[in-house]
Amino acid sequence: MTRIRRTATAAAALAFTAAATAVLGFAGPASAHVTVNPKEATQGGYARVAFRVPNESDTASTTKLEVVLPENAPVGSVSTMPVPGWTVAMEKRKVDPPIEVHGSPITEAVSKITWTATGDAAVKPGQFQEFPVSMGPLPQVDSMVFKVLQTYSDGNISRWIDPPTPGAEEPENPAPVLTLAAAAAPGGSATPSVTAAAAPDDDDDDDDGNGLAVGLGVAGLVAGLAGLVLGGFAFTRTRREPVAKS
Repeated sequence: MTRIRRTATAAAALAFTAAATAVLGFAGPASAHVTVNPKEATQGGYARVAFRVPNESDTASTTKLEVVLPENAPVGSVSTMPVPGWTVAMEKRKVDPPIEVHGSPITEAVSKITWTATGDAAVKPGQFQEFPVSMGPLPQVDSMVFKVLQTYSDGNISRWIDPPTPGAEEPENPAPVLTLAAAAAPGGSATPSVTAAAAPDDDDDDDDGNGLAVGLGVAGLVAGLAGLVLGGFAFTRTRREPVAKS
């Protein structure tokens, strides 16, 4: 009887674990992937982003990270923040037509950034590392898709290179995506300014017409009151004067 109860308890525990995984979305290390944070920036501006790299392996460490910038969205200025224990190298490519940065044409843009661990700086199992980058001016596109290769100490490579598909589920090896929003329009555009300037003129015309009507009305009222006063005065005087005898 005791053995039956133990079997039932173990089965219940397995069922609970499976249910928790399905409902709460618990996932193993394989579900982790490289992301870019923050995930949004503004077109035409500069952004500081960090590529967040979790280590998926239970036995190997992440020793190298390669980030490929999108060819359809070149960026004129790219700089990296030092990461202790990691070296960084950049590759460039020709861009045609040139891109403009602060009024000057740029004919080359960074195409790839590679970080390599030295000594004991590799990302170990159960850890993650961030690799900060500053870039801009950001292109006039809806998003930037970065293809990333994550190399482990055992020689395995995780390829985070699959772009998202609108309306579809997340791909198996999703690439980090930076969404770019259009810059806010500057306040006081030409059309609203003209409208705003015309509005007071219309109000002034209305005020002039109303003022004229009110002035005439007051003048008429004053004249009427004056007439009543004079008429009353004349009537009183007539009653006081004696009637001449014939």
